[in-house]
Amino acid sequence: MYPDTRPRLVAARAALILGPVLAGASAILQPDLAGDTTDQLAAIAGSPQAAVSAVAYLVSQLPLLVAILAIGRLVQERAPRLSSWGTALGVAGCFGHTVFGGLSMAYLQMAADAQHRDVYAGLMSGIQRSPVMLFSAVGLLGSVAGLLLLGIALFRSRTGPIWVGPAIWAFLVVEFIGGSLSRYASYLSVLLLAAAFFALAGLVDHVSHRDPVIDRVPV
Repeated sequence: MYPDTRPRLVAARAALILGPVLAGASAILQPDLAGDTTDQLAAIAGSPQAAVSAVAYLVSQLPLLVAILAIGRLVQERAPRLSSWGTALGVAGCFGHTVFGGLSMAYLQMAADAQHRDVYAGLMSGIQRSPVMLFSAVGLLGSVAGLLLLGIALFRSRTGPIWVGPAIWAFLVVEFIGGSLSRYASYLSVLLLAAAFFALAGLVDHVSHRDPVIDRVPV
């Protein structure tokens, strides 16, 4: 069952393209956040691109959520269970990342106040040890599990090019394992995600042109 109205098709294509683009912009512009919270705030304050990176990360969650819904819809007919669980977990992951992205907006304001940066560093450390970070865990686990299941669904249902599912799996490995080995792993992971999502965007576009039923559905 493919997206069945023109607004849904436009939203699906736009989300599958904008999600990786915004995520890539966030990864490229993100400052080096190694070290303790004082160092992290100093890095944020010293990088003119830090605000753009944080905003791009937060805004990317909306198109990524729509993209996950679109992928779930693409595989729903041939892999209904994987579609349901993958979509639900992926949406939960976007929700968790959105909460964490909201915290990033607060960190930008903390970093800008150099006079009280030590105080804010202590507050930031407290936040990172608080139950608030459960939302970060939901974002991480939901995104990993959701994309993993959707990648399996794409592969098993032969939806789109055969390499799309494995590309999503490779993205997960590079992003969440390779990221601990090299900061450049984020760049490769974004390229893998973009390749998979762009291919699916092309698939949705192809389906929209060949499926005459779409033209008969009221908008």
